[in-house]
Amino acid sequence: MPEEEQSGPQVPQTRTARHRRIVDILNRQPVRSQSQLAKLLADDGLTVTQATLSRDLDELGAVKIRNTGGELIYAVPSEGGFRTPHAPLGESAKEERLQRLAGELLISAESSANIVVLRTPPGAAQFLASAIDQAELHAILGSIAGDDTLMLISRDPAGGQELADHLLKLAQRNH
Repeated sequence: MPEEEQSGPQVPQTRTARHRRIVDILNRQPVRSQSQLAKLLADDGLTVTQATLSRDLDELGAVKIRNTGGELIYAVPSEGGFRTPHAPLGESAKEERLQRLAGELLISAESSANIVVLRTPPGAAQFLASAIDQAELHAILGSIAGDDTLMLISRDPAGGQELADHLLKLAQRNH
């Protein structure tokens, strides 16, 4: 078998590098199966067995969610870590990921006083809530997520409608 030239950066064959690459791939594109993910990793020079990939996905907390197109795709919760000061609506650098996910997952947003209720496809609410939490928006006091519904609490006692409008605008920027 002839050797092929690798394109792009070389990646070490370590668990940490593999996990980082898996997260990067899942955040960048929809992945429907472990075999598809294994091929994408192999394209980057990371060869993994099915058992290793299954264990990696479990360790990363990956779950299958249904996107707005109805396809089941892998998703990983965003990483925690140190918090930065909260940004006003529309001014968070971290809103880019939220914008992409809102465009894919947000079905509707309704508000009442300082509460916003968001609807997603089944299995996607916690994933979207994690992206909202990671965006660290000052306007959001907190979030609670179920399977296909999440609730946001606005800091402003009357800020629910503004928050709902902002999230709907974010979702529509992708379309």
